[in-house]
Amino acid sequence: MRLNGEISIANVDDDDDGDGERKENELGLIRSPTPTAPPTRLVVGYALTSKKRQSFLQPKLLALARSKGILFIAVDVKQPLSDQGPFDVVLHKLAGKEWSQMIEDYGQKNPNVTVLDPPDAIEHVNNRQSMLEDVADLNLPDYYGNSVIGFWAVKLLIGRVTVPRQLVFTTDPSSIPHEVTKEGLKLPLVAKPLVVDGSAKSHELFLAYDKVSLAKLEPPLVLQEFVNHGGVLFKVYIIGEFIKVVRRFSLPDVCKRELSKIAGVFPFPRVSCASASADGADLDPKVAELPPSPLLEMLARELRLRLLFNIDIIREYGTRDLYYIIDINYFPGYGKMPDYEHIFTEFLLSLEQSKYEKVLVA
Repeated sequence: MRLNGEISIANVDDDDDGDGERKENELGLIRSPTPTAPPTRLVVGYALTSKKRQSFLQPKLLALARSKGILFIAVDVKQPLSDQGPFDVVLHKLAGKEWSQMIEDYGQKNPNVTVLDPPDAIEHVNNRQSMLEDVADLNLPDYYGNSVIGFWAVKLLIGRVTVPRQLVFTTDPSSIPHEVTKEGLKLPLVAKPLVVDGSAKSHELFLAYDKVSLAKLEPPLVLQEFVNHGGVLFKVYIIGEFIKVVRRFSLPDVCKRELSKIAGVFPFPRVSCASASADGADLDPKVAELPPSPLLEMLARELRLRLLFNIDIIREYGTRDLYYIIDINYFPGYGKMPDYEHIFTEFLLSLEQSKYEKVLVA
């Protein structure tokens, strides 16, 4: 149990006199003292789906966390949060208004507890309309880097970030072809479910090659202009201040000739998953080149309303500096990210350090 703000999980051997020295037993063999677990520095309450628990709370993460004094405790979602803990951090990924209200009330009543992440921040990411509208509203500036040409120091454009043009439809699929024509969206179009709720259906994607077939789609949905990007996207994982980029195979480019010969709406498999890794593949260097780090750092700062998320970014094929954000995911599959257990434990400890520094300043 937790006493005076600390949980002791030390395991002390009955024969250990506490002096830390090795001792001989009756047989004259050298016996090392039983190792003592470090005192708990951070208690993390978690409320996750069974799928997320299995993928995220892997034994390696839990063991490393324990060695650093971090304890993960399951939250009983049927009981008030105020009757549990106390927690330093609450980590959650559950759907439903009742849970969202519970965690929001808990965060307001316990301002010293870090909630990862606040429900209002998650809500924007779980809706593909508000998700990219938030990015567009940031009015991200072009990013310039310094370079030296001859004797002159000059600024060179190294990145522009925007979002694809999109339309949202909540009812009446028969109106989709007319609205697409009216708004001037260019084919092909990517169709995505409007709400991201963690279900397999919310990740079902379709590619539409002609306007007439758009009426076959089932709202609510988002239609995004497809941007040729060399068949590779960049998945940018963000955990607090940490940024990790991996390459994933994506949809192949669509040429005008292909577009003129194909009609219909076609489902395509979920792209950007770990099994579609393009790291180490023999790629065109112009396609494989990662987005510049300063550009990604700027994006992370601008989107820092959330602490646990990733961004799917593509670079328009034939350009070096034009990037599109096509999706944002809250609390993604970090378990598939290399070395995630070290990164996440360091992130949790940084939260503790940040609180400590605020107390000192106060």
